Amino acid sequence: MYDIASIYEAKSVDDAIRALKEDPGALIIAGGTDVLIKVREGKLSGCRLVSIHGLIEELSGVVLTPGGDIEIGPLTTFRQVAEDPVIRARIPVLGQAVDQAGGPQLRAVGTIGGNVCNGITSADSASTLMALDARLRVKGPRGEREVPISQWYKGVGRVDLAPYELLVKLVIPRENYEGYTGHYIKYAMRNAMDIATLGVSCLVKLDEQRRIVDDVCLAFGVAGPVPMRSYGAEAAVRGLPVEQAVSAIGKAALEDVNPRDSWRASKALRLQLVEELSARALAEAARKGGAAV
Repeated sequence: MYDIASIYEAKSVDDAIRALKEDPGALIIAGGTDVLIKVREGKLSGCRLVSIHGLIEELSGVVLTPGGDIEIGPLTTFRQVAEDPVIRARIPVLGQAVDQAGGPQLRAVGTIGGNVCNGITSADSASTLMALDARLRVKGPRGEREVPISQWYKGVGRVDLAPYELLVKLVIPRENYEGYTGHYIKYAMRNAMDIATLGVSCLVKLDEQRRIVDDVCLAFGVAGPVPMRSYGAEAAVRGLPVEQAVSAIGKAALEDVNPRDSWRASKALRLQLVEELSARALAEAARKGGAAV
């Protein structure tokens, strides 16, 4: 059933990087919820794997740094992210998003790092991480580098990760979440265990009277070939009263997106979803922030 040529169990992050450098054709496997499906389907027949599943101590967990940044290990499972007290207290929208990935079995083993590294636009964590302008810390033979998530996705299934590099941390800077409230909406053809037809995540920062949109971050999955921010829509509603912003954001977002026709949904349907769900996500994010919407 699983045509795997070899699997090497890494002893440490540096050991995994060494193994990848020695065999650039090898693939990383962590939770395995993506890789093993592809192997079973024959898409990765005869593959060579480097397993980092045993590196829990090095690569999992959520940490609030002294400066207020939130660091998430890539081996942290969806369930662990959703239930973590730091996430719940400071960026609950991320927990809300990952808690909609697959079913409970997948969320118990699927990792947030794998969700980011597979480069799929429908990934449930992707649009929220885009809205939060996360930074991805990558380690290779020459040391570490950080990649803004805006530069991470290079195309369908492709990310800014060399064959000999490993994602070692997801970083949410304090200034990107503090003072914001957010909401994620996943539209799928059924309510459980389905990938998104469209995903939208919205963060909003309101003025002291909770009437004006001081700032907003709007991001989509499946509105284009890669997860994307809607910078035009953000600029269009920044500074507006909340109700006016809710009315305007959907139309403005249509200028930024480029969804496609697929067997799951037509381009026309996705455009309709972009317009409608953008307004709903902003309204709910603002309500969470104390606005009377």
